[in-house]
Amino acid sequence: MMKNIVLTGFMGTGKTEVGRLLARRLGYKFIDADSVIEEEQKIPITEIFKRFGEPYFRDIESNLIKRLSEMEGVVISTGGGAVLREENMNNLRKKGVIVCLMASPETIFERTKNDTSRPLLQVQDPLQRIRELLEFRRPFYEKADIMIDTDGKTPQEVTEEIIKKIQPPGSENNKSGIK
Repeated sequence: MMKNIVLTGFMGTGKTEVGRLLARRLGYKFIDADSVIEEEQKIPITEIFKRFGEPYFRDIESNLIKRLSEMEGVVISTGGGAVLREENMNNLRKKGVIVCLMASPETIFERTKNDTSRPLLQVQDPLQRIRELLEFRRPFYEKADIMIDTDGKTPQEVTEEIIKKIQPPGSENNKSGIK
């Protein structure tokens, strides 16, 4: 069995869309951590941030990641800030390969500007906020096993690039059906 694939990266880098495509291609189950949190908490993440604050949300997220990291045969899309806690990265790495999707601040802004469900971007100057958060999180994102720039690429192209990078050389005839 190949390792789980864990997608990290800033909001708007394509984790959910690429994650779905990747899971389909690999015959894995796709799990969006943020969606699971909203389902289990029965309120949107924006509400969790508003009512209880970011640290409370990060605790819920860490508990979920601990559970998800025990599973096998899954593609996990994490929230953009999941990388901030070392315990999350350690748990995810146990059975997974961590792939960080990157994009420029301008690309992220374009992809997220009409999305009101992003609590960290509900500010006066969202582009400046994206730059600040990216700069702060960069060292955390760089702890991923694989970094992939998604600027100017379709989700299909990003998916293909991930598959190429996670396949060990000479495994073209592997049993997973990946070509």
